[in-house]
Amino acid sequence: MLGKTDEDSLDDFRDVYDFDEAFDVFNVKKQMSHAHTVRIYYHDTDCGGVVYYANYLLYLEEARTEYFEALGISVKELAEAGTLFVVARQEIDYKAPGRYGDVLSITTRFTQASSVRLIAEHEIRNQQQKILVTAKTVMVCVDKSIRPKEIPGNFIAQLKEAGAL
Repeated sequence: MLGKTDEDSLDDFRDVYDFDEAFDVFNVKKQMSHAHTVRIYYHDTDCGGVVYYANYLLYLEEARTEYFEALGISVKELAEAGTLFVVARQEIDYKAPGRYGDVLSITTRFTQASSVRLIAEHEIRNQQQKILVTAKTVMVCVDKSIRPKEIPGNFIAQLKEAGAL
């Protein structure tokens, strides 16, 4: 086609392909995440002045709880109503040490949910934006007797409505 510019060709391409529809087909969407900040104090570190490895699990728990609260979901109220989440599996990769005085940012996003399971992925960075830890947490919904139970539909609906799933 004589006289067509690159811009004309691009417009023709856009006319043929509906990108919004294509993304819907593949269920591609921008997922919401939540950032939680933790300052590292002396009591968080080992004798070498670095964050004691098990403390990262506490930070992940805090970050998930704060994310739920930011979404308007009270973990305390869920527990009082007989819905609890227990960690069934924890994967954690230590990439670099956190140190006394650091301010860490923990980014959490929920990546998957089933009728009884919820999966969260975390990334912990220091104030220089260096990745210190990546983690994946598999939680299972249980009742007060620690027996598996279905995640309440309104809970999943709240996560989806907020863009968290």
